[in-house]
Amino acid sequence: MKVATRRLRLRSQSGDADVHIDVFAPEPDGHAWKCRYEIHWPAEKWSSYAGGVDSMQAVLLALQKIGTDIYFSDYHKSGALCWEGSGKGYGFPLPPSAREMLIGDDARFF
Repeated sequence: MKVATRRLRLRSQSGDADVHIDVFAPEPDGHAWKCRYEIHWPAEKWSSYAGGVDSMQAVLLALQKIGTDIYFSDYHKSGALCWEGSGKGYGFPLPPSAREMLIGDDARFF
């Protein structure tokens, strides 16, 4: 079941495109938990998940993986991807080893 959605915007000369991010409810996975997510890039849909020892850890790690997928994408590197405004960030955390990449409000809050 989808529990959260965010819409980013990818700007280009040929027009803006939406990038939808969907997070699904965590679900048991043997003795652990997993939280699935999808990023609907203009050219493809990226599906993945994060696992954790409980549902809360699975959600937190999924949000960090989403942040990593975004910040390491060519769309971010091009400067054409935005959420609330250009250069403000995307509202997703990164794991500690990548936090120097955070921009805008993401750098202030995460």
